[in-house]
Amino acid sequence: MTIDNFIALGLLTLLQAVLGFDNLLYISLESKRAPADKQAMVRKFGIGIAIVFRIGLLFLLMNLIKFFQDPIVGFHVDGWAEGNFSIHSIIVLVGGTFILYTATKEILHMMRLETGHGEGRSSRSAALTITWIVLMNLVFSFDSILSAIALSDVFWVMATAIIFSGILMILMADRVSSFLQKNRMYEVLGLFVLFVVGIILLTEGGHLAHLRIMDQPITPMTKTTFYFVIGVLILCDIVQTRYQRKLLSKSVAEH
Repeated sequence: MTIDNFIALGLLTLLQAVLGFDNLLYISLESKRAPADKQAMVRKFGIGIAIVFRIGLLFLLMNLIKFFQDPIVGFHVDGWAEGNFSIHSIIVLVGGTFILYTATKEILHMMRLETGHGEGRSSRSAALTITWIVLMNLVFSFDSILSAIALSDVFWVMATAIIFSGILMILMADRVSSFLQKNRMYEVLGLFVLFVVGIILLTEGGHLAHLRIMDQPITPMTKTTFYFVIGVLILCDIVQTRYQRKLLSKSVAEH
């Protein structure tokens, strides 16, 4: 154990926590599909099981990283599209598609609910919800684990960082879920953030697969761009909320 390992541990824990924000948001929204009395348990068990799988994935990637990143299938349609898919790119593309589907479905559900024609959100059993949380956690894990491997090659350092960040997610999950439950207006914001996350995963997967559409390469959305977009969404939400309150106050005063 050297001082460099402990510095790396601190950096990796911080990295895992920052990159886990979108994952935590998904867990908070997905857990609402479980029975109300089991939602807290679902979040804790989902994250706990995912930590174990993340460490297993870390071990696999450290030893079989070339296998995950080597192309396994490709296609070429002259002048239209081409690409070479690896296991890594396929997992990221499938995860991005599922995230986009989930966010879009929930947004449409809210719109139907507002017009009075919506039906209740489809529910799932606690076990199935945990399964989805674990699977999507693994999708979110790929980039964070590959980033960790770039910073350190010591297994125990990376595994410890995963455990620390997982514990932090368990501590924060109930608070994030409670906040969204008490401030339903921010749930819409959260869904649009999740929508942007889906786009990030699709662009990242397309980049990994070297996709070109009409001779134009797919370029990944950077984390910097992601946080800028999120900042703009939050700012717009704050301005709109305050503006609506002023309009409501003015309307009440006039009557």
